[in-house]
Amino acid sequence: MKTDYAGVIPCLDTRDGKLVKGVHFVDIKELGDPADAAGAYSDAGADELVVLDITASAEGRKTFMDVVQRTARACRVPLTVGGGIGSVEDMQRMIDAGAAKVSINTAAVRDPDLIRRGAEQFGSDRVTVAIDTRGNDQMPSGFEVMVRGGREGAGIDAVEWGARAAKLGAGALLPTSMDTDGVQTGYDIAMTRAIADAADVPVIASGGAGTLDHLVEAIRDGHADAVLVASIAHYGTFTIQQMKDHLAAAGIAVRT
Repeated sequence: MKTDYAGVIPCLDTRDGKLVKGVHFVDIKELGDPADAAGAYSDAGADELVVLDITASAEGRKTFMDVVQRTARACRVPLTVGGGIGSVEDMQRMIDAGAAKVSINTAAVRDPDLIRRGAEQFGSDRVTVAIDTRGNDQMPSGFEVMVRGGREGAGIDAVEWGARAAKLGAGALLPTSMDTDGVQTGYDIAMTRAIADAADVPVIASGGAGTLDHLVEAIRDGHADAVLVASIAHYGTFTIQQMKDHLAAAGIAVRT
């Protein structure tokens, strides 16, 4: 870990302004209003929140600003916003709308210097690079970067890209395994650990949490600094407090 405390971060995927959740980036189900969820998770003790407009990049459009504004108003912890952010001007709009941080993904792969420009403009701590990955034996690490909402392989090794993004100025990395996303069988520990060990910035494990032990594994074995949670939080499987208590019982420091 590169941080003093392990963070528990609910992820609010949105599509057409609605809170949704999918499996392997497809089979999307609507779950309600993201602003309502943001308020509830803030009150429940979440350390931060992430809101991702999951179809913005694939549809070639900007993030829905009204969703960001409403969610930011309801949120009392730092909010990271991603999806369709392709320029420093887009980053500025998200920050003006209430985001504490921005997450860039496809645009950063297309134009890596965007990471540097964003970090220079706003500070590295406000720029997160999200990395969607899928297993691919043709890549040196065995993991390929996916873009456009997971629809397209970039032909880039995910671990090499994570290390490069950190050097360019990313303040944190958010690697999500498309292979484990939504199936609740556990994070891709090998991928998470490889990226965490290659990059000298905090890493947020994402994609696949189904039990409380999965959270521990991501921190202890995956060397992540925080865990992104969606299904186990949205469907009421566990509360944020139960997640933190379980991490603490495993000897992992959390914010109380």
